[in-house]
Amino acid sequence: MAHRQVLKAENRRTEPVVLAGMELAGACAPDHADRTEVMSTTSTTTSNTADPAAPTDPAPVRSPLVGWLAVVTVMMGIFAIVTTEILPIGVLTAVGASFRISDGVAGLMMTMPGVLAAIAAPTVTVATARLDRRLMLCLLMLVLTLANILAAVATAYWVMMISRVLVGFVIGAFWSIGAGLGARLVRPERAGLATAVIFSAVPLGSVLGVPAGTLIGNIADWRAAFVALAIVSAAVFVSLIVFVPPLPPVRVTRLSVLRGMLRSTAVRVGLAATFLIVLAHFGTYTYVTPFLETVTGIAPGGITVCLLIYGAAGVAGNFVAGALVSRNLRVVFGASACLLAGATLLLPVLGRSVPGAVVLLVVWGTAYGAVPVCSQSWFAASAPHAPEAATVVFTASFQATIAVGALVGGVVVDATSPSVVMVLGGTVAILMVATVCLADVDGTVRAR
Repeated sequence: MAHRQVLKAENRRTEPVVLAGMELAGACAPDHADRTEVMSTTSTTTSNTADPAAPTDPAPVRSPLVGWLAVVTVMMGIFAIVTTEILPIGVLTAVGASFRISDGVAGLMMTMPGVLAAIAAPTVTVATARLDRRLMLCLLMLVLTLANILAAVATAYWVMMISRVLVGFVIGAFWSIGAGLGARLVRPERAGLATAVIFSAVPLGSVLGVPAGTLIGNIADWRAAFVALAIVSAAVFVSLIVFVPPLPPVRVTRLSVLRGMLRSTAVRVGLAATFLIVLAHFGTYTYVTPFLETVTGIAPGGITVCLLIYGAAGVAGNFVAGALVSRNLRVVFGASACLLAGATLLLPVLGRSVPGAVVLLVVWGTAYGAVPVCSQSWFAASAPHAPEAATVVFTASFQATIAVGALVGGVVVDATSPSVVMVLGGTVAILMVATVCLADVDGTVRAR
């Protein structure tokens, strides 16, 4: 009888949409999810995502403390992933000097993970649909540990590239699998908070992880930063075994669901807007260190401080967007792109002085902090019947564009200068504003 009651409760439970792919710091509180169209979903047992043959999740009785330790463990896994992915931004010139390559070629360390993550997000989600989710997370953390060790001991750039391929696989797979686990680790009424805690790792990776890794690289060597990340990844692996319970899959996302999403006009507009704004950001931000060194004239230690300031502004932007996105998604998305365009276009002019560069980095960080919230919210509102599929589309499109942005930016910076990269990035951001403002989108994403 108790078992049947638990199963019935599981079938009745709904779970909130994940409102950030890359930088949600906790704005998706349960009260927002209940009140707004954008921040809620239909029942998770829909015909599009449910698989009658999939095993159920009886959710054995566990201590609330252990449940929250499991949530923190998943959060730390995402923290390690985010920090590993974007750490090259802070040590780009140091890695380039070690392997005697240009900044543009070194930027491939950002391009390669994005390509693999875009491929891994849909393929791993579909291929491993019937495997225990804890098992998958443990395997992915082992792969991430291996990738960081490879980076630390790399004697040639091609070895570093193998490391980054592994990182990309982990990014796409972990995001798609781990996005909705918060609701399965704690009581249903605390699911929204658990999801927010998990995704708070994204801005923390920018605020703490990258500056800390850059600082370690400046004090010791860039290889020491990857050693530290290998230790963190291994610790997360152990914590997953200790604190996270077995998590058999409860529903399956099929390729047919993903294909069906692409027929929606709102989804296609969201893809175009995400492509343009992420291209503008990572085409420029990947090379912000060379800009600050050569144009602004900031020493390596000062660049660490600048990245910390930028990351803190990103957290603030994430919270602001989380509070405003349910009121008018189109306006918030467009406004963030306007601020990003203004910051990058003005950097070659005002960024020649340290105060000017710092102010514009604050504006830039605030603007970009809103982007993942807006993009994920757009996809979620466009496909409320398929929340997991929406997360997969968001992850794949976001990561693919990171790769394209870093690659295009690298070609431009090698052929011209970091200042030209900033101007071109700002121009692309303006095109994104036009896309969002002029697109005729029916349904929940229409500006109200």
